[in-house]
Amino acid sequence: MQQQQFDQLTTAEKREVERQLHIYMDGAEEVIPPEELRAKLAKSILTGEPLKIKLGLDPSAPDVHLGHTVVLNKLRQFQENGHIVQLLIGDFTGKIGDPTGKSAARKQLTDEEVRSNAETYFQQFGKVLDQNKVELHYNSKWLKRLTLEDVIELAGKITVARLMERDDFEERIALQKPISLHEFFYPLMQGYDSVVLDSDIELGGTDQHFNVLMGRHFQEKYGKEKQVVILMPLLEGLDGVEKMSKSKNNYIGIDEDPHEMFGKTMSLPDSLMKKYIHLATDLEAEDKKRLVKDLETGAVHPRDAKMLLGKTIVTMYHGSKAAEAAEQQFKQVFQQNSAPDNITAVHWQGEETVPVTDLLVTLGLLPSKSEARRMIQNGGVKINGVKAEAIHADIAPEHDMIIQVGKRKFVKLQMPQ
Repeated sequence: MQQQQFDQLTTAEKREVERQLHIYMDGAEEVIPPEELRAKLAKSILTGEPLKIKLGLDPSAPDVHLGHTVVLNKLRQFQENGHIVQLLIGDFTGKIGDPTGKSAARKQLTDEEVRSNAETYFQQFGKVLDQNKVELHYNSKWLKRLTLEDVIELAGKITVARLMERDDFEERIALQKPISLHEFFYPLMQGYDSVVLDSDIELGGTDQHFNVLMGRHFQEKYGKEKQVVILMPLLEGLDGVEKMSKSKNNYIGIDEDPHEMFGKTMSLPDSLMKKYIHLATDLEAEDKKRLVKDLETGAVHPRDAKMLLGKTIVTMYHGSKAAEAAEQQFKQVFQQNSAPDNITAVHWQGEETVPVTDLLVTLGLLPSKSEARRMIQNGGVKINGVKAEAIHADIAPEHDMIIQVGKRKFVKLQMPQ
């Protein structure tokens, strides 16, 4: 049947199938199975019906970082070719918590937490996707309606042995750590979402391999055409080792200040450059290949490639003017060893003298006095360009005093007249 559909296409239509197929498979870690993706594209062209592309999200945290955009950029490619993006907010499954990669059960979220996080997610996704061309779904709409009889029927369509194939469950059993019964229902419900939405394709990171295959499993059990699965690589964070995550503090957030975003990009290990160029930028495919080749041959210095990467990423989320300003500030601070021109001014209304740790916390440069002490001990605090060394020192704030924390945080004090 798959070959028959393809054979019915004109030569021009076949070329269009292959063009789209190349775009969607480029950068993907795995497509399951690729021949079905070609068939779905052929069917879409024959019928004139766009494909439905699902991305499920459990909004356990509200911040979107570059790691998330690897999948979002792939979604945008489908969107640009006229297909429908099904953005599924797991407001019901989010209260269960995805057990993927967890050594213990996740804390279950409240309705208010899930809704608040979901709203923030969707706002930030607008920096990557055309929100006017996104179908937004909340899976509580159908999952809350399931009766106990429905749940038992759903559970009867999969074996315990299949569920135990999850690596994280096997590891927890081996370590004699508990698995709550409700955690088994997470992949069942994620699979059932695909049944309800009639999804043609589901996207996810490689760590979601087990979960997204559930959509294929349950669609088949309910007599529907099985979805194709596209798994995208995981993006390592600034440490170059762990998956990008806010909890690991190795992330670049898409809502971060442009200067912070640029500076973080410049701190990337050289070993990650190629991956970030391919997965985190909107450069044309040929430009990506050319830049990677120049890096490999030494035609471009890694520092210069990183500067281009930083400008590209900041431009994507803040615009070209912000990117230019971020680049100039970085050069001024790190290459010319001078303070930036556009330092944030803060009006000081406090005491005439104040402990340096209190000053740093009051100005919002550090979250706590213990963090302030640690930063001073590590040589990360400068006042008017001079390194602060005494953690118990008192400071007399002055007009235009410049306080620097780390490499990228600057504040200029403004005193009352």
